[in-house]
Amino acid sequence: MKDLLKTEHLSRGDVELLLETAAKFAVDPTAASNTLAHKTVAIYMSKPSTRTRLASETAVAHLGGTPVFLRGDELQIGRGETIADTAKVISQFCSALLIRTYSQSEVDELGANATIPVINGLTDYDHPTQVLADWITIREKFGSDISGRKFVYFGDGNNVTTAWLMMGAILGAHVVAATPEGKWAPDNQVVETAKRIAKENGGSIEVVHDPIAAAKDASVLYTDVWMSMGDPEAERAEKELALKPFKVTENLMAQAASDGIFMHCLPAHRGEEVDASVIDGPRSVIWREAFHRRTTIQSIIYHLVRGELKG
Repeated sequence: MKDLLKTEHLSRGDVELLLETAAKFAVDPTAASNTLAHKTVAIYMSKPSTRTRLASETAVAHLGGTPVFLRGDELQIGRGETIADTAKVISQFCSALLIRTYSQSEVDELGANATIPVINGLTDYDHPTQVLADWITIREKFGSDISGRKFVYFGDGNNVTTAWLMMGAILGAHVVAATPEGKWAPDNQVVETAKRIAKENGGSIEVVHDPIAAAKDASVLYTDVWMSMGDPEAERAEKELALKPFKVTENLMAQAASDGIFMHCLPAHRGEEVDASVIDGPRSVIWREAFHRRTTIQSIIYHLVRGELKG
C-alpha cells in the first residue's frame, strides 16, 4: 500500500498497527527520530487548517524530517500546471506528501502519479487522519474490547461521516449515523460499502433519523459543524433547520451510557451543533482527540515510508 487515499483502503491489521504505533508516539514523540533524517515531507493545503497543519508539521519534525508547507496559490498548479505534473515534481524532492483539499479525485490523481506516499489529510469525501485520532481516543477510554458498545455520529452525511462509518466497519464496531432524511443523509454507496466491510469484520452499520433513539445507551456521541468548508451559503437556513433536532444537548447526552463520552473533530460552533456545557463538560474528550491528530499522522507517515501498510 503506497498511499492512504481513503479510509476504506485500510485493512484491520493496518489500523491496529497504526493505532499501536500512535500510542507509542503519544508517550515518546521522538522514538523514531531518524526515520526522516535529512528528508522532507510536502504538506499541501488548499483548505484552511489548524489541527491538520500543526499535527502534520510536528509529526514530520518528530520523525527527524523537515516539513515543507505549500498552498495552491503558491504553486504552478494555480496557473494551470497539471496535477500529474505537480505530483511528479514533488516526488523528486520529498519523501511523502500530505494533502488537504476539496476534491477526492485530486487526491486520487496525485496518488496515481506520485512515486512517494500520498496521504489524504481531508477531502470533501473522506477524513482518514481524523478518524484514526478518534479511534485511538476511544481505545484509551474503553480499551480494545468494544463488544456491546454503540458509537453514534450526529449531523449530515459529510466527509467525517464517511470516515466514521468506514473505520467503525473495519474495526467491527456497531456504528450509527443519526442524520436527517433526504439530501443530508449519507451517500447510499458509502453506506453500502461500510456495511459490506462491517459484515467482514463482525460489525454493523445503521443510518437512523431519530436522534433520541440513536443516543440511547451510546458509548460515544460525535458531531461536526453543520456548515462544512465549501457548503453553499444559500443552503444554510435549510440545512440548519434540518439539523436542529440532531444538536448534541445535555438532554441527548443524558440518553448515553453511564460511561459515554462526547467527541467532536473541531472546529466547533458552540450553541449550534453542540451545547457549550457538553463540549466543555466532564464527558468531553475533544482535547485528547485533537492531541492524537499528531500521533496518528506521525504513525501514518512512519509506516507508509517504510512500506508497512498492506491495504
